[in-house]
Amino acid sequence: MLLRSRLAATCCCLALATALFSLPQAIAQSLAPKSDVVKRAFSGDAPDDPGPLATDLSSKLKSPDIQYAMKKVADWQLRVAESKFNSLWTFAALYDGLIAASATTGNPAYRKAVEEYADQQHWILIDDRFPHADDMALGKSYTELYLTEAPAEQKPDQIANTKANLDRLLVRPDDPDKNLWWWCDALYMAPPVLVRMAKITGNHKYIDYMNHEWDLTTADLYSPIEHLFFRDDRYLNQTEANGKPLFWSRGNGWVMGALVLILQDLPIHDPSRSKFTTQLQDMAATLAAIQSPDGLWRSGLLDPASYDLPEISGSAFFTFAMAYGINEHILDRKKYEPVVAKAWAGMLNHIYADGRLGSIQPVDAAPGKFKPSASSVFGVGGFLLAGSEVNRLARR
Repeated sequence: MLLRSRLAATCCCLALATALFSLPQAIAQSLAPKSDVVKRAFSGDAPDDPGPLATDLSSKLKSPDIQYAMKKVADWQLRVAESKFNSLWTFAALYDGLIAASATTGNPAYRKAVEEYADQQHWILIDDRFPHADDMALGKSYTELYLTEAPAEQKPDQIANTKANLDRLLVRPDDPDKNLWWWCDALYMAPPVLVRMAKITGNHKYIDYMNHEWDLTTADLYSPIEHLFFRDDRYLNQTEANGKPLFWSRGNGWVMGALVLILQDLPIHDPSRSKFTTQLQDMAATLAAIQSPDGLWRSGLLDPASYDLPEISGSAFFTFAMAYGINEHILDRKKYEPVVAKAWAGMLNHIYADGRLGSIQPVDAAPGKFKPSASSVFGVGGFLLAGSEVNRLARR
């Protein structure tokens, strides 16, 4: 297993490498996949007959049991989706989980599948909707693969196009009428890429920019009362059937996942670190308090009675963040480990015999209804990320 390396003297090295390996912008744009081509591509399905639920899983927080569940789901997802890999945000979240699954289970197949796709795409991002955050989401995988390679195997051209796109972003003036990251999902898609680029280059400008834009989005969409994010400003005054504010599970899951990815790579003494740890603590406290008896969360967080099924993608990212918080001593283990254990057990109840992970709300922007069999690649990515941190917790 390759460990994430800390690079020395990267600033001057990357500057030289970028000059040598960066594709000219016109060539990069011609090679980049187009969002309008992939936006309707496969990301999941919901068959009427998905078969029986799995009976071979254990909810014990034991490493072999956790890894078995991860591999069962990851193997199924690769079988049904690898031929449909694309560069959209939906699959980018899956790739994050597959990379984590290889690091956790020791099975290189999951990481290899992502690397092979990256090679096919020449390590280029979608670039026809700049500066849309969704189209930068694949940069998380590109930078993670780069950072976790042995130094001798790192190839600067693997991150050159991602760096070029981020550099364009940094000189873009803010639009006073609309935030760059105007929807909370965007906080998972782009900010972690900026933090990783700061780690690669040693240049804090990427973190500075990320902090500035994160604060703008937080000021507009974060409720300091509920400690949850509205999905976007259309929902600021919308309410659930019970009269409570409308907060979408997966939207807040994206933010919780983003907090983990940022904190993983943000320098330990960075002055902005406390902002992100505090937000994780505050959101985790709210979410723990509204966890359902089955261990999971509904797609409408504050009105669970209005939604029959639990929603796995949001629940998975919540579990990922809380387990990480315990592992990094950000959250109290005594209080939050039972929450994590209950959530992990709850998610296992939605795995089918063939490895399908169900009860995942399809692509949407608000709470909604879906079939028990509904599965989407981004929810599987969240589940695998959750498993990676739950496995760490089990080994402590």
